Amino acid sequence: MDIAGVSMALARVSDQSQLGTAVLKKAMDTNQSLGEGMVEMLDAAAMERSVNPNVGANFDVYI
Repeated sequence: MDIAGVSMALARVSDQSQLGTAVLKKAMDTNQSLGEGMVEMLDAAAMERSVNPNVGANFDVYI
Protein backbone atom coordinates (compact mmCIF):
# COMPACT_ATOMS: atom_id res chain seq x y z
CA MET A 1 0.00 0.00 0.00
CA ASP A 2 1.39 3.36 -1.06
CA ILE A 3 0.66 5.67 1.89
CA ALA A 4 2.21 8.72 0.23
CA GLY A 5 0.10 8.24 -2.90
CA VAL A 6 -3.10 7.84 -0.90
CA SER A 7 -2.26 10.94 1.13
CA MET A 8 -1.63 12.99 -2.02
CA ALA A 9 -4.88 11.77 -3.59
CA LEU A 10 -6.88 12.70 -0.50
CA ALA A 11 -5.28 16.15 -0.43
CA ARG A 12 -6.15 16.64 -4.11
CA VAL A 13 -9.77 15.61 -3.50
CA SER A 14 -9.96 17.99 -0.55
CA ASP A 15 -8.61 20.86 -2.66
CA GLN A 16 -11.07 20.12 -5.46
CA SER A 17 -13.93 20.04 -2.97
CA GLN A 18 -12.91 23.41 -1.53
CA LEU A 19 -12.64 24.88 -5.02
CA GLY A 20 -16.08 23.55 -5.97
CA THR A 21 -17.57 25.02 -2.81
CA ALA A 22 -15.98 28.42 -3.51
CA VAL A 23 -17.35 28.44 -7.08
CA LEU A 24 -20.81 27.47 -5.83
CA LYS A 25 -20.73 30.26 -3.24
CA LYS A 26 -19.77 32.79 -5.92
CA ALA A 27 -22.62 31.58 -8.15
CA MET A 28 -25.08 31.85 -5.26
CA ASP A 29 -23.92 35.40 -4.49
CA THR A 30 -24.30 36.37 -8.15
CA ASN A 31 -27.80 34.90 -8.33
CA GLN A 32 -28.79 36.70 -5.14
CA SER A 33 -27.67 40.05 -6.53
CA LEU A 34 -29.50 39.38 -9.81
CA GLY A 35 -32.64 38.49 -7.88
CA GLU A 36 -32.41 41.71 -5.88
CA GLY A 37 -32.06 43.64 -9.13
CA MET A 38 -35.17 41.96 -10.54
CA VAL A 39 -37.14 42.85 -7.41
CA GLU A 40 -36.06 46.48 -7.79
CA MET A 41 -37.18 46.48 -11.42
CA LEU A 42 -40.56 45.02 -10.47
CA ASP A 43 -40.97 47.65 -7.77
CA ALA A 44 -40.19 50.37 -10.31
CA ALA A 45 -42.78 48.91 -12.72
CA ALA A 46 -45.36 48.78 -9.94
CA MET A 47 -44.62 52.42 -9.12
CA GLU A 48 -45.15 53.39 -12.77
CA ARG A 49 -48.50 51.59 -12.83
CA SER A 50 -49.63 53.33 -9.65
CA VAL A 51 -48.82 56.75 -11.15
CA ASN A 52 -50.18 55.95 -14.65
CA PRO A 53 -52.57 53.01 -14.21
CA ASN A 54 -53.67 52.96 -17.87
CA VAL A 55 -50.18 52.83 -19.39
CA GLY A 56 -49.82 49.56 -21.27
CA ALA A 57 -53.42 48.49 -20.74
CA ASN A 58 -54.35 48.87 -24.42
CA PHE A 59 -52.32 48.58 -27.58
CA ASP A 60 -53.08 48.60 -31.28
CA VAL A 61 -52.01 45.74 -33.50
CA TYR A 62 -51.78 46.24 -37.25
CA ILE A 63 -51.12 43.40 -39.64
